[in-house]
Amino acid sequence: MAEMPRTFTASAEVRLASPKPVMERLCAHFREFGEVTVDGLCSRIDTGFGVAGLEACKGCLRISAEGKDAVALAYVKLALAEHLLTFAIDERPEIVWQGDGAAGSPLPYFRQMRVVRTMQVTPRMRRVTLAGDDLQRFASGGLHVRLLFPKRRGVPPVWPTTGADGRPCWPETADRPDVRIYTIRAIDVAKGEIDIDFVLHEGEAMPGARFAADARLGDIVGMTGPGGGSIGEADWYLLAGDETALPAIARILEELPAGAKAVVRIEVADAAERQDLRSAAKLDLQWLCRDGAPAGTTDRLVRAVRDVAMPSDGRPVFAWTGCEHAAFRSIRKYLREDCRLSRNEHLAVAYWRRGFSGDTARKEVSQ
Repeated sequence: MAEMPRTFTASAEVRLASPKPVMERLCAHFREFGEVTVDGLCSRIDTGFGVAGLEACKGCLRISAEGKDAVALAYVKLALAEHLLTFAIDERPEIVWQGDGAAGSPLPYFRQMRVVRTMQVTPRMRRVTLAGDDLQRFASGGLHVRLLFPKRRGVPPVWPTTGADGRPCWPETADRPDVRIYTIRAIDVAKGEIDIDFVLHEGEAMPGARFAADARLGDIVGMTGPGGGSIGEADWYLLAGDETALPAIARILEELPAGAKAVVRIEVADAAERQDLRSAAKLDLQWLCRDGAPAGTTDRLVRAVRDVAMPSDGRPVFAWTGCEHAAFRSIRKYLREDCRLSRNEHLAVAYWRRGFSGDTARKEVSQ
């Protein structure tokens, strides 16, 4: 008799003065990303990669998490902890999970990667090919990964482990890796390789651009993921973004089927940053060049999206956009309020935020 697949589970009791409002905020947030059901003081959140249960009790919020494997469980625990701690920040509650995924264990969604090739795609875009083991899970489940850049070349990195609250526990050292989010431009599971395209931004707070510009064969980098959502099935697509979203748009286009139509609007610095994009789909492609204007200071992309005529014949549509935070907010509002696209018909992402760096660029951002 074949063994039944194992379910990975964990639970915790979090002391809170007012657990019900916190539960309600969690449910409201996760409605953007999954299915939420509420029954009085109990609720259930199905995120697609795992399930969370919440029960508001006197003086505490009981939370549970389950997933089909260690990675799925880790993602549910991480998501619950991150947002619970944000919504109850004044109380600074302690979260200690019991069950699978013990504190101190390696992050199940982490891989150590090494540089095997580099190439210049355009004057401001550099491709780095990374090699690692067991990359099958990175071929689906989201376009994005977090890359962890060691502070010093040649010094063995200390990677994060699983914390008691389900979040990564980082080393208390000056050598703590810098973390940035990137798109997997291409993946070859059989070879154990992925391509990451880096925009070569200038500035001190650009560890990814610095890594890409100086990358040597054998350099080590950490990787966690994948995440960031995926593209819905449709007959007609709107894909829009600036150069930071260009790797994602290029990958999406390569995966679209023949018979689909893709309206593509991409903002870049100048004509030299245009790339040859391949797709079996029928393309309506426009490049929007800033021609000297700093990134994040124009409304070219917003206006280009608004100028696109959305289908009115009832065919399935999907809109995807990735760009600077201000443009993201404007485009997302337009897609939701003017175009009246449902959550399943669009995905908007803030890839960066002018004047901010790292994950601070993505704060207060809902997809």
